[in-house]
Amino acid sequence: MGQPLNIGIIGVGAISGQYLAAFERLDAVRLTAVADLDEARAKEVADAHGARALTVDGLLADPDVDLVLNLTIPAAHADIALKAIAAGKDVYGEKPLAADLGDAKAVLDAAREAGVRVGCAPDTVLGTGIQTARKAVDDGLIGTPVAATASMLCPGHERWHPNPDFYYVPGGGPLLDMGPYYVTALVTLLGPVASVVGAASHTRDTRVIGSGPRAGETIPVSVDTHVTGVLRHESGALSTLVMSFDSVATRASNIEIHGETGSLIVPDPNHFDGDVQLHALGGAWETLPPSAGYRDAGRGYGVADLAATPPGEPFRASGDLAYHVLETMTALLEAAHSGTAVTVESTCDRPAPVPLQDAPGAD
Repeated sequence: MGQPLNIGIIGVGAISGQYLAAFERLDAVRLTAVADLDEARAKEVADAHGARALTVDGLLADPDVDLVLNLTIPAAHADIALKAIAAGKDVYGEKPLAADLGDAKAVLDAAREAGVRVGCAPDTVLGTGIQTARKAVDDGLIGTPVAATASMLCPGHERWHPNPDFYYVPGGGPLLDMGPYYVTALVTLLGPVASVVGAASHTRDTRVIGSGPRAGETIPVSVDTHVTGVLRHESGALSTLVMSFDSVATRASNIEIHGETGSLIVPDPNHFDGDVQLHALGGAWETLPPSAGYRDAGRGYGVADLAATPPGEPFRASGDLAYHVLETMTALLEAAHSGTAVTVESTCDRPAPVPLQDAPGAD
């Protein structure tokens, strides 16, 4: 596609390391600048990766930045995205697209008006794990999909994250934090969601940080920490979803897909690879070889996929997909609190499948 897309990162916290590692081996993108509220941290990252350390405003105004990679906390996602769009730049952000649906819509509306592109994590669905499972579904190996289960249960991120506050305010919680991986995978596998029902609980008002310099500090909790529901896909398939920061451990499969003639065990959607297992009717469990997706992928491959897509053509980790996933999750919370089914007003196309290949622009 010619010259690489010049990337400026805003927010160089824990997740940025995974993006930086991916960019080192991709020639579809080039890191040119970084910014962070912690200027010393920004300079350290910039020096380590041959980039420039700028202020946030300086990066947004920099003509050498084509796309702003927005790795700020969820509460800041929309504000940074809107400023980048106003500067005429493409935006790719960490999930969720915004902390609430109104802000997410404002981002997409502004991008359409400005003629720039908006992408959003997770891009884990582009790896061989989810893509091999999708190919199995699309190839009819389980017949017509009927149902799915998806679960993420853990004791909470405060046990390992040194600054976990944002997980327990609006825009966080198990559903808004981890749900995007699972709901995006379900939409990729089974198509968009039409309506939801659900229930939720808020079990504790505080959490205790378990590691780092703030270990032992108590932080408030203002979101639901256990959410469960049923998603009715437009196809008619039903997905049961459980997202929890209130469980000690689980041995359940992350995602299972059940069809009329077979069942699939799908690997963890927080990772790019993993074994896909098929049990055909009358048969036994077998592991499918990788048959689709980007090999050896990592966070940042969604940015490279965007960079390799000609302007005006749909790319896979799109803002429209992220918006539909966010609306599905916020509708689930609404359903949990109202006790009624809630219609998901938006829809989206299933992203194009990824044939088995190396990443776009990879050396």
